[in-house]
Amino acid sequence: MTLEELWELFPIVLTPHNPQFSYLANAEIQLLYSLLADYKPIINHIGSTAIPDIQTKPIVDILVELSTDIRFLDIREILESNGYICMTESDSRISFNKGYTSEGYAEKVFHIHVHRQGDNDEIAFRDYLISHPDIAKEYEKLKLSLLPKFRHNRDGYTEAKTEFVRKIVELVRQR
Repeated sequence: MTLEELWELFPIVLTPHNPQFSYLANAEIQLLYSLLADYKPIINHIGSTAIPDIQTKPIVDILVELSTDIRFLDIREILESNGYICMTESDSRISFNKGYTSEGYAEKVFHIHVHRQGDNDEIAFRDYLISHPDIAKEYEKLKLSLLPKFRHNRDGYTEAKTEFVRKIVELVRQR
């Protein structure tokens, strides 16, 4: 399947915040803890589904931090054998999706971001938006403004949000 076909099958959709997101995240986090127990992961619910009162893609993002000496190949084997699909991999990060089907999104959809310990700007961003609801609403407005142009271009959508995210992370670092 081409990238364009994938984006057509899995468009970006924004929905109102759903309190169930935290329950879905907690259940998936517990599953990840059990699958990766030998690696002593640090696991957090991140992304817009972790931020109250803003519209979000109905996809729960989870950050798994692992020690720098752990081989991602081992993690990949464990997660793929338990229904996760590896989407990207580098020396310092690997990401997985769960809940993507040949007919479109499943009822529960997850993005699992596996990073080395300390590579966790997503947590600072999440915490800042939670404690600054006015900035969270600015982020929501940005996302809504990008949706018409990038509905079928996930990479473009993410890239268009990057500057906003960088500014917030830099602000947090300066404090």
